[in-house]
Amino acid sequence: MKKALWGTLLLALVFVFPVPTMAAVDIHVSIPLPPLIVFSAPPEVVVLPETNVYAVPDVDVDIFFYSGWWWRPWEGRWYRSRNYDSGWGYYQNVPSFYRGIPSGWRNDYRERRWKGHQWDHQRIPHEQVQRNWRTWEKGRHWEKKNSWGVQGLKPRAPSRQPSQKVQQKSQAKPKVREAQPQRREAAKPQQARPQSREVQPQRSQPQQREAPQQSKPRKGKPEQGEKEKQDRK
Repeated sequence: MKKALWGTLLLALVFVFPVPTMAAVDIHVSIPLPPLIVFSAPPEVVVLPETNVYAVPDVDVDIFFYSGWWWRPWEGRWYRSRNYDSGWGYYQNVPSFYRGIPSGWRNDYRERRWKGHQWDHQRIPHEQVQRNWRTWEKGRHWEKKNSWGVQGLKPRAPSRQPSQKVQQKSQAKPKVREAQPQRREAAKPQQARPQSREVQPQRSQPQQREAPQQSKPRKGKPEQGEKEKQDRK
């Protein structure tokens, strides 16, 4: 009896929880989570030049803050959390911001150099970043403030975008100019129509109608003169 009851329970579970959902749960649970990092106090961060990415420089592992999330790589996978010290969850792809981060940013931080320029970086408290990151990003705060603290650094993103717009506008102008001659050529046959109307009055030849009227009296005069001569005789 007990075996029969267990069998019915297993069949009920199979119908209630399909196999694909059970497999998905197993995959999610099998991904390990990174170990926790213990901080004695909320970490200070530095903003990396030419980005809106904040990095924690005082730990040996990479921890970044971007767009309201804390990010960290571990064993070839990426994780993110709303907190810097707990609540890490698996992220399936490499975050887009990481493509613009140099691998040797820690050396640049220690040497206070960025792409050969002096980098006067500023340590930012955790609370200020959490509270102001959105307004700083929209207002381009760090770019306008001495170009992220890098002397002689020219922002690359704003300088490229206008040039692309100018190229698109310059390429569009010749297309309009080429279309204008085509319209003029198509209008030429319309100018030839009034000429055909002017030629029609010349074909009527009104002078040929007057010519027979003048020729008749010339032929009649000698006939009348001959009749008078015959009467006189």
